[in-house]
Amino acid sequence: MRKFKLFLDFEKEARWLNKMASEGYELVGRSFGYRFRKSKPDHANIKIDYRLFKKQADFVDYCTLFEDSGWEHLAGTKSSGAQYFKQVNKDADEDIFSDIDSKASRYKRLSQMYISLAMCYLPIFAALVTTNAINIDAFFNPKQLYFTPGLWDKTGADFWGAFLFETPFAFFRGFAWLAFPVMIALCLIFSYKAEQRYQKIKKK
Repeated sequence: MRKFKLFLDFEKEARWLNKMASEGYELVGRSFGYRFRKSKPDHANIKIDYRLFKKQADFVDYCTLFEDSGWEHLAGTKSSGAQYFKQVNKDADEDIFSDIDSKASRYKRLSQMYISLAMCYLPIFAALVTTNAINIDAFFNPKQLYFTPGLWDKTGADFWGAFLFETPFAFFRGFAWLAFPVMIALCLIFSYKAEQRYQKIKKK
C-alpha cells in the first residue's frame, strides 16, 4: 500500500507512522510516498532523523551505529535526507537523540536543503526570463497559444472537440514556466518553517 503525505514536523510524522503500525501497516519504504505492507498491529516506536551522505560507506556506518544501539533502519538512502528508524531492542534508549541540539539540528539541515533547492530553481527561472522564453502576452491573449488552424472559426462540436484537445498543450506551452517560481516560493516557505521549528526546539 502506498500513501502520500507531506510533513514538515518530524514528530507529527513519527506519530502518524506509529499509528499506521498500530493499525497493522509496517513502513517498508519512503520514495514518492510512503510504502507500507500489511503486518500484525505493532506498538512501534519510530523516530526520524535527517541526514545526507556523500559516500555510501558513511551511510552504512551511520545505519550500523543505530542498529548496534537497538534501532532498525526502516527507510531512507544516503541521498534521501529523511532516515526512519524503529526501536527493536526494548533495552535501547526511547529516543535516537541524546540531547536537544542533535534533535533540533535535523530541522536546520532540512531548512538548508530547501534553500539549496530554491537556489537550483532560481537560475533556471532567470534564464527563462532573460531569453524571453516566457510569453507574458499569453496572460492577456491566451488564444495565441492555440495552433490548430481555423480553431476560432469552428463552431459547435467541431470547436469544442478541437479546443478541449489542444487546451492541455496550450497551457503547457504558455504556463509551464510558472512551476519554477511556485517551486522557489514553496522551498523558501518550507525552509522558513523548518528554521522556525529548529529555533523552537532550541529554546526548550
